[in-house]
Order: sequence, then C-alpha cells, then structure tokens
Amino acid sequence: MFTFGKSSRRAAVAASALVAAVAATALPASPAQARSAVPARYAGQKLDWRACEEGSSLECATMTVPRDWHHPGAGADISVEVSRHRASDPGKRRGVLMMAAGGPGGSGLARPGEVVRRSPAVGAAYDVVSFDQRGVGRSTRAVCQTDAEFTDFLAGDYRDRSPAAIDAVLKKSRAFVEGCKARTGDLLPYLNTEQTVRDMDLFRSLLGAPRIAYYGASYATMIGAYYATLFPQRVERAVLDSNIAFDGTWEEFMTGQPKSFQRRFEQDFLPWLAKYDDVYHYGRTVAEVKAAWERRRAALREHPVTAGAVVIGPNQFDNGAIRTMYNAKDGFPALARGLVALDHWDAAAPAEKQLVGKVFGEYLSPEFLAEYFSVTCNDTPWTRDTGHWVRKGGEDARDLPLIGARELAFASVCAAWPASPAPAVKVTGKGLPATLMLNSEHDPATHYEGALRAHRALRGSRLVTVTGGGDHGAYLSGNTCVDGVVESYLLDGEAPERDMSCAAGPLPVPEGAAK
Repeated sequence: MFTFGKSSRRAAVAASALVAAVAATALPASPAQARSAVPARYAGQKLDWRACEEGSSLECATMTVPRDWHHPGAGADISVEVSRHRASDPGKRRGVLMMAAGGPGGSGLARPGEVVRRSPAVGAAYDVVSFDQRGVGRSTRAVCQTDAEFTDFLAGDYRDRSPAAIDAVLKKSRAFVEGCKARTGDLLPYLNTEQTVRDMDLFRSLLGAPRIAYYGASYATMIGAYYATLFPQRVERAVLDSNIAFDGTWEEFMTGQPKSFQRRFEQDFLPWLAKYDDVYHYGRTVAEVKAAWERRRAALREHPVTAGAVVIGPNQFDNGAIRTMYNAKDGFPALARGLVALDHWDAAAPAEKQLVGKVFGEYLSPEFLAEYFSVTCNDTPWTRDTGHWVRKGGEDARDLPLIGARELAFASVCAAWPASPAPAVKVTGKGLPATLMLNSEHDPATHYEGALRAHRALRGSRLVTVTGGGDHGAYLSGNTCVDGVVESYLLDGEAPERDMSCAAGPLPVPEGAAK
C-alpha cells in the first residue's frame, strides 16, 4: 500500500498540468540512465471514468498504452483497463494506493473495492486504484487455448512416467506454445512484468500523482519490486505480501514450489485431517490419512468421476489440494468434505456433488494460463533442454508429487517458448524508503526460502514473518498483528525498526468436532 498528499479534488485539477512534467520522466531503461519522454498521445490522454458495474462506487476507465514501451511507434496500441475507489474522507486523503493482481493471470479491477471494504481506514485515506495488466481480463487479452484444449492440457495423470505419457505431455506443451503464437501474435513477446510496470507509471502520471504507495500480493510483489527498481523516485511506501523470489529467475522460483506445496500438504493439512477423524473418518494418523488419499487418487485413475461438466481424474484430484492449500480456514474444510463425498459418491447428495465439482474442478482457466505462461516464460530465461525437465520432473513426481508431478508439463511450455526481448531487471532497493514485506513460513505458493532471498535483495526492507502458519496473503486475512503493522505503516508511516514476526491464528475447527 502507499501514501500521497493533496486532496483528490486538487489532484484532479492539477492533473492536466502535472501530466506533461510527470510523464516526461516515465520511461527509464534503468534508474541510472537518462529518462526519455513518453509520446504525447499516451501522456496527454484523459481517463474517462465510469462506474465499473451498475450501482458500483468503483470506477473504471480504459488507458491506451504502446505494445512495446521501448519502441512505442511500432505496432498497434493496446488497452489497459484501470479502476479506482476514491478516498472516502477527502479531508484526510494521503494520496494514491496502487494495487496489482497476482497470478500471473489474475484480474485486478475489483481489488480496490475489496480492500476498502475490509479496511475502511485505508479507504478513507487513499484513492485505492488497480488495473487488469496487459493480457488479462478487460485489457487487451492473451489467447492460447480453447476450452477443450485447456481441459485436455490438464487431463490424465502427471505421475505417469511411461514413455507414451511423457511424449503426450511434451506434445501438449508444444501445442500450447503454438496456440499462443497463432492466437496472440505480435503482442506475445511484450506480455512481461517490465512492460507492465511501465503501464503502471503511465497510470500514475494520468492520475496526477508524483508518487504512489503500493500494495501487492503474490506475483504482484514482483510487479511492485520491478516498479520500485525502475521508478524508485515514484514510490512513497510499499507493502509486498507473500513474495515471489524476485531476486532470481522464474525457473529458480518455480522449481522451489514442489517442496513448499508438499510441506503445506503433509505438515499442515494431513495432520489437521487426522486430528478430526471423528468428523471426516479419513484416518487417525498422518500415515493413515495419506494412505487413504493415495487409494482415492488411484481409484480416480481407473474410474474418473463426473461432477457436472467436470471429469475428475488424478490431475484434478491434485488440483483440488493445490487450490485449497492457500487458505486453511476456507480450504481445509472444503477439501475434507470433498474427500468424504468422493468416498460415498453413489450416495452423495446434490450439494456434496456440487462441492466436489467446485473443489476439484474449478482450478485455473484458459484465460489465466495464457497470461501465466506469457509472463513466466517471457520475464527471465529458462532451461530449454527437454531431457533435463524429463529427469527433474521424474524426480519431483516421485518425491514431491503434489506439484512436482506437473512440473514437466509446465516447464516444457517455457522450454519451447520463443525468445523474449524482456530486459533483465535486478532488484536492489536502491533509492527506496523502507519497504514492508510479509510472508508465512509454510506458504505453499510463495515459499519462505524465496521470500528470504527477496528480502536480502531488497535492501532496507523489513520482513514480517507469520510464524506457525501457511496462508497465502497475510494482510486482511484475519491476522490482527499483521493488519496492525501494515496499517501503521500505510497510514502513519511507521515501519518496524527491524524484522519481526506475528503468530498465525489457529487452524479451523470443523463443525461437529469433539470438544
């Protein structure tokens, strides 16, 4: 999150005067290099704000940006949809708090409304703004797959290491890349984080804001770190929550995820499920629960289950666990109830079958994967040796199967990706105020080991570790310690003097559990 000065009314009046001066310095190749002017057709545009949805207090507008910020005269322009929620107390307004979405592949438009609802104090002090990054949602979108191709991409059993199964996975990954090239065309190379942060700086200038505060979670921590590196003079305060290891490459970060997802699953979820055997009857020890899990997975390989329009096989079974590991309060009970329903599928009630379809069938989408792979494959280099990924994927499928089983499918997409023009961005923290970082010890998606590396790279940052927990997204998730630290920082400028910790809340107690 972030801060500013002046009232929103004054900022609006001053916007036209500021835009030329502010935007003129919006395109550095690096902080040390000379700034080059943004062409007037971008810097001089006015945002035509309108209600995002009928009756909504959230406003949206469409911003025009170049396809390639480094060659703004080449290729057709694209659009980026932006949103804002005006500060509810103009007399106390501090400035603009800009947000971005995670993923890559998430939509950011609705996020200001969510933050304002959960934190009225932040909503009173800031114009909270966000956007759908290039390639996503209401912005100019990436397209890679049809719905049928997406379903086929995730079908089957990624643990199957037979030559025929491996060949099928590699074929699907290459087909994914060809689909992206054919359907997204010359936009594809410019769907990367470095281009996105330049879109952000144009948005800042069109808002008339000399500086911004920033809040970003998950992949949005990388967006924030890149923005702060390229435009440190534009950052007043920044909160990076559940951190990508933005000190290195996507390959380095993502090959760490099999360990962190397995850790969350085996050290948090399985013991929790065993603790409540009186409710779910899935086993009284971790070993019993894990054995029951494996039996169910094997059964789905032989006899997939259809829930609505979704066919649930081994990969979908894994996907249900992956998506529910992010948040224990909502995810653990939902996954447990889904497991119970699968165990008596023929007699399951309609509501139980609907839950199974949601837990195991609603994971990712063709739209999400189009942006996800575009960014992760474009941003940083990948090992292109397919043999390397066959070997490593086999090891991780054996030792860390929850995410490790799919590693070959996902890494092979980036191994086959066309060469990217994205420049390297080295995050250092130079020229920044104290930045606040948050991370849970057992976060499955943004592993703590990567967060520590990112913390070391971002000099002057303060890390708040959520101990004893693994939820992804620490702020506004019910942890009063974390919320207090973040809001003292955003509202009063009080950063912790040093790294600190907040204890995680207790895991959920299911309804009907023995006291």
